[in-house]
Amino acid sequence: MAETSAPAKATAALKKGALVRVNRHAFSSSTEAAASDPSPPDYIFEGPGELLAVKEGYGQVRWRMPVPDVWLRIDQLEPFS
Repeated sequence: MAETSAPAKATAALKKGALVRVNRHAFSSSTEAAASDPSPPDYIFEGPGELLAVKEGYGQVRWRMPVPDVWLRIDQLEPFS
């Protein structure tokens, strides 16, 4: 049950329209990273990406580049500053 409360806290902090970037440490140690390209593009870590939707612990991110939108776990995202 602790796993479900962590994304809920992050969801409260990250809302639709927020500018985000991917937390390199959280992403690199995830199952998603193991199933993806071994060297992810730098722009996901540099940001900003716009959070388009938040649903069940995942966020849809659109980057300011001509690339597809991507769904990532909310705990892998952090506010862009």
